[in-house]
Amino acid sequence: MIYLDEAATTPVRRDVLAAMGPYLGPEFGNPSSHHEMGESAQRALADARRGVADVLGARPGEVTFTSGGTEADNLAVKGIALAEPRGRHVVISAVEHLAVLESARWLARMGYDVTELPVDADGLVHPDALADSLREDTTLVSIQHANNEVGTIQPVAELAAVATERGVPFHTDAVQSAAWLDLDVSTLGVSAMSLSGHKLGAPKGVGVLWLRRGVPLEPLVHGGGQESGRRSGTENVAGAVGMAAALRLVDRTDVEAVAARRDAFIDQVLHGVPSARVTGHRTHRLAGHASFVLPGRSGESILLDLERGGVVCSSGSACHAGSDEPSHVLTAMGLERELAHTAVRFTFGRGVAETQLAETAAALASVAG
Repeated sequence: MIYLDEAATTPVRRDVLAAMGPYLGPEFGNPSSHHEMGESAQRALADARRGVADVLGARPGEVTFTSGGTEADNLAVKGIALAEPRGRHVVISAVEHLAVLESARWLARMGYDVTELPVDADGLVHPDALADSLREDTTLVSIQHANNEVGTIQPVAELAAVATERGVPFHTDAVQSAAWLDLDVSTLGVSAMSLSGHKLGAPKGVGVLWLRRGVPLEPLVHGGGQESGRRSGTENVAGAVGMAAALRLVDRTDVEAVAARRDAFIDQVLHGVPSARVTGHRTHRLAGHASFVLPGRSGESILLDLERGGVVCSSGSACHAGSDEPSHVLTAMGLERELAHTAVRFTFGRGVAETQLAETAAALASVAG
């Protein structure tokens, strides 16, 4: 099997499992308990928090562990908007992950005014459009670091600077970009960032919300006041340890090499399937991400044909699976609904070889050419 769906999830890395092992077995204490077993768990949790903070160039106290990227997005969008006293206006992009999009729509049902910024044909948000959307009562801007369906990388630092100049907190969903792009929060200039472990080689069920010190946040989960009151509930110590280990293990020195393999693969697909069109920005995209629309063929039928030949990929967001609606990302980029239904996405990690990608391109040509 050639696995090309890492935007949906990645295999758990052996070093991550090894780091987590003690906290899935003998070190099972509750980090809130005041005895040696609990204190041992608390030390592991604190070490994990420091590990995440080091990667982000942040303070440990700014790191909140969550159950994943979806919860981190919900906590950021709802929590910052609800806590910010200046007004009831939120700005997002039209191509956000559903965790952000649906959180903003929930706020709209609560009486907030939500602006969805348009994108161009490559899926990019323009800073001028953001500047024009900001108002005196804007409480939050949330724009993703990179898109999960088409791989387009947003100019987050430039966008965040626009919001910061107006005193508006800026959140970015960095779930897809964490394995490929610099996450230094000072460089990006953001106020909050969401991450997910299972996109990085950690298990499903753990994520992070980084929140800059001083940004107010209304918790969504109430109880014992864990995570500095931002997210109550007994912490997933093993998951937090795995999250920190996975972040530390990310090596971005090979990003250009992976991007070169991606570009070669795209060229092979376009040669073998002349009707195919690349979706997303041709170069400002994640290194391990290639996505297309294939006029005349259902994306789902292409997936089935490829899987029979040993290639596993997807038609878009795994969080939108089972829906008959076309991708909101592709339609926001100007694609017609019928064409959006033909989408196919190939996302791969550093271990995928050129020969495997070439084999995939040939397989795609045989079923769609």
